[in-house]
Amino acid sequence: MSDSRGGRPTNSHWADWLLTLPTVMLLVSILILSTGEMVHGQLLKLGEVLFGDPAHQIQYFMLRADPVAPACDPKLDIDAELARRQAASAPRQAPKDDIDAMFGDTRQDPATMRASIAEDAKVCSVKYIFYEGIKSHITPSLVMYRTLETSFLGLFMLGSHNRVVILLLLLTFTSVHATLGHHHICIRPPRRAKEHLIQSWSMLVACCMMLYSVVRFYQFSIDSGLPIEAPQVNAMWMVLFGAMALASAYRIWRPLAPAVPDHGPGHGWLRSLDCVSLVAAMFIIGSLYFFMQGHPAGPAIYANKLVDFMGLPLALALHIWAGMLFKQSRLVDLFMSVIRPWKLSPQALTYIILLAAGLPTAYAGVSSVFVIAAGAIIYHEVRASGATSQYALAATAMSGSLGAVLRPSLLVVGIAALNRQVTTTQLFYWGGLVFALTSTMFFIASQLAAPKGRMSTMVSPRVAVPAMLHEMKAILPYAVLVVVILTFYQWALDTKFDEHSAASILPILMLLVLVLDKALASRSQQRSKATGLLVATAGEVPAAHAEKRPAGTIAAIKVASSETVEHVGSYICLMVATQLVGGMVERSEVMNAFPQHFANVWVAMAFLVVVKVLLGMVMEPLGAIILVSSTLAPLAYQNGIHPVNFWMMVLVAFELGYLTPPVALNQLLTRQVVGEAEMERSDREVAGLSFYRRHERWILPFAVMSVSLVIVAFGPLVVLHVELFQPLLHWWP
Repeated sequence: MSDSRGGRPTNSHWADWLLTLPTVMLLVSILILSTGEMVHGQLLKLGEVLFGDPAHQIQYFMLRADPVAPACDPKLDIDAELARRQAASAPRQAPKDDIDAMFGDTRQDPATMRASIAEDAKVCSVKYIFYEGIKSHITPSLVMYRTLETSFLGLFMLGSHNRVVILLLLLTFTSVHATLGHHHICIRPPRRAKEHLIQSWSMLVACCMMLYSVVRFYQFSIDSGLPIEAPQVNAMWMVLFGAMALASAYRIWRPLAPAVPDHGPGHGWLRSLDCVSLVAAMFIIGSLYFFMQGHPAGPAIYANKLVDFMGLPLALALHIWAGMLFKQSRLVDLFMSVIRPWKLSPQALTYIILLAAGLPTAYAGVSSVFVIAAGAIIYHEVRASGATSQYALAATAMSGSLGAVLRPSLLVVGIAALNRQVTTTQLFYWGGLVFALTSTMFFIASQLAAPKGRMSTMVSPRVAVPAMLHEMKAILPYAVLVVVILTFYQWALDTKFDEHSAASILPILMLLVLVLDKALASRSQQRSKATGLLVATAGEVPAAHAEKRPAGTIAAIKVASSETVEHVGSYICLMVATQLVGGMVERSEVMNAFPQHFANVWVAMAFLVVVKVLLGMVMEPLGAIILVSSTLAPLAYQNGIHPVNFWMMVLVAFELGYLTPPVALNQLLTRQVVGEAEMERSDREVAGLSFYRRHERWILPFAVMSVSLVIVAFGPLVVLHVELFQPLLHWWP
């Protein structure tokens, strides 16, 4: 991932759109797939309303194809048919013995046979009545409608049967884009020539190793003599890693222009290893492990596990697209304009931001997406309130770490999909309580750590409320639009906005919100020019730290789509690399080195807490959940840990891991959205201060999430196993 303020160069315009346009088309196809079932269901209902005829028992499903005339004769001569059947059933010769007589032909009673023939004739007449009735309802308008409905169904089914190919095509285009632009997640973004070079070489080696593994896996499949279930999937994996390898080789031949000179102390080749992407490091380490184990197809096998839960990466891609569209709107700016009249202290402002950020974080799919979408604005707003840069960085990283437990978080949906022991209802209920706990803990900790005389303050409500209400008028059109769209889905498509439909609805919702936002911004600017006033419109941030966004709707959608490409490529590619790490852990049987039964539930929980934090420090969240579901979750259950308690602990532990070195994913993304120049200014600002002030962006989030993790992990155990607290169970659902 990248940010131009950090000095990272971008791809040329033509190359950018050569990869962006197919990606947008694939995202639209995914959107059609995700909404296709609900739309087709409504088309069937509408067809029933328009063309059904209850009075004659004609339903639309009978009209979806031309009827076929019944094969029977509606004018059957019963006497002739009776004579024919009697002649056909007459015995040809007498039985030879008594045994043959038992199994020989027997004559039916003529009256019974006549009644049967009469009943068949009656049924045939009814069939012809239905046939003629259906035929009479086949009108030109019906033909046009059913053509539309069946064509949509055919398109939907075609895409549904090729979801794996769509996913791998999406991954190919976006990963090549991320590779060409050096957008893959790394500890430190490359800015110097040698850093660009070492990232390209490491990615080339990693992709070549993965390509070799995919080819070997295909050869083993052929040699086995068994038919290959989906040869196109193997071909797509080869295309993916081959294209990434070619993109890396191209960057070695034609490197990007460095942002800063390549000389200076502390910038040697060893220091440049920080710029090796996490994807390349995981691919190389995982591949080396499997190759040394004599299992060259291992990396390909575990990478292919991505298709076993393809719904998650496809939903994540739509969430990221919605997040980037959200970034191009002024929604965060408008919200901050509502808060500014209170002139809150940095601590109080951060608390409000964390509470407000919970919902969009949950809708963004995973915490890192919200940091990408809104992190820069949050950082500058907290800085503008008087906070130190280190505190603002801590607040920015935390803004994407709390809402991951709220509805409709993709992480929670993934947990419920992979584990029958828990439901989304249970997890989201307790997730709301965990969110309240972690956000409040951050406020308390920030108050305790605040410099003297800089505790939470605010202006008088008499002053703030009128100004706040004035600013809220700018938000009303957006609120009305959101309500209208969600109501349309609820009543027209019979689809409630929840964790199951969020990925399908959010991109469309944000596209329409962006159209409205650009229209309102343009009208406001025209009004300002007409009056000759050079004043900021409602919802605009001060120019000193405003986000630069395109003014037009089309330009904004292009920028959002381009950013979506690089983020989808880097994130889903990281999911694939995480599968390799998970496979390495699984195949090494390292988990068997730990006891399967612990002395008590307290020891088991302590062990699991440590392991989950370590996993969160090095693994991507969705991939880590898949690994935990198959390895550590059963261990927790058999040691007496309640499934809901276990998974809530996992979510908090992962979020703590995303804030903790050596990887600290949310901290890395904060660094990227803020920019390298701002990070360097922050380091200079706190130089010479106390250890805490110099490292506040690390220490404050770590302390808050650590205490919250202890409470979430061991609090339920105290209530369940300590007699003094068991009366509290009466208040638990």
